Amino acid sequence: MNLSIESVSKKYARSQWGLRNLQLELRPGVLGLLGPNGAGKSTLMRILATVTRATEGRVLWNEIDIAKSPDPLRSVLGYLPQDFGVYPHLTAVEFLEYLAAAKGLDARTARQRIDDLLDVVNLAEARNRPLGRFSGGMKQRVGIAQALLNDPELLIVDEPTAGLDPEERVRFRNLLSELSGERIVILSTHIVSDIEAVATDIAVLNSGLLLAHAAPEEMLRTVEGKVWDLLVASGDLPSLRRRFQISSSVRRSDGVQIRVVSAEKPADAAVPAAPSLEDAYLHCISLHRGSVAA
Repeated sequence: MNLSIESVSKKYARSQWGLRNLQLELRPGVLGLLGPNGAGKSTLMRILATVTRATEGRVLWNEIDIAKSPDPLRSVLGYLPQDFGVYPHLTAVEFLEYLAAAKGLDARTARQRIDDLLDVVNLAEARNRPLGRFSGGMKQRVGIAQALLNDPELLIVDEPTAGLDPEERVRFRNLLSELSGERIVILSTHIVSDIEAVATDIAVLNSGLLLAHAAPEEMLRTVEGKVWDLLVASGDLPSLRRRFQISSSVRRSDGVQIRVVSAEKPADAAVPAAPSLEDAYLHCISLHRGSVAA
């Protein structure tokens, strides 16, 4: 299976572009889609899910243009949008049965699939409870289940771990890892640790532009020798933030332990640190903002 994104752009207003000339070639595995709010991640996912059309360019699913012939993709698509909603008076089982019928699953297959998925998302005991009484995290797990109903070949999930507690987040990461071998999974999130745990490839978007598309190891190599640990006084922190990219800070009794991403050593006391994917992501975004400002 193959998903080709060819020079895709999306225009919302006379001068407002959600995406500009995006090129990606995807095969089975997990693509981690990273970017700040407004980067174009959700716009891209809506185009791939055939919810909206690109203004320019095209998307091919196994060489078929999804704008001209969406049904071959829709039949094998699982989609969890960021603004996923439920019918509050239906139970979890009733809601999933309704969506299974909409996806063309026969009743017997649907029942077995729903039972299995409710176990996977840890909702078996709440299966007959109205969705209006579910917490936000439980509703999100129902959303994950509905995206998997038809055992999709292309799974698109937008901020899937929002509202999940740490244990549920780990469970979902493990599920994505298990699913990724036989399908294309696109995971959009601002939580870098989710991407770090499961992604086989990473794409970084900002202001509608694709800044990077690489394996996690390649992303990490971009910041080799550019990450530093440094203990500073609280009063020195604002000045350092203006001069350097600080990826994290932890307050201690003797000051603030900071992590700096910089090609130059930020201070004599700074010591080299092993780079993380978050360091690489912030460095990539920072370079883009610097080039725009220049």
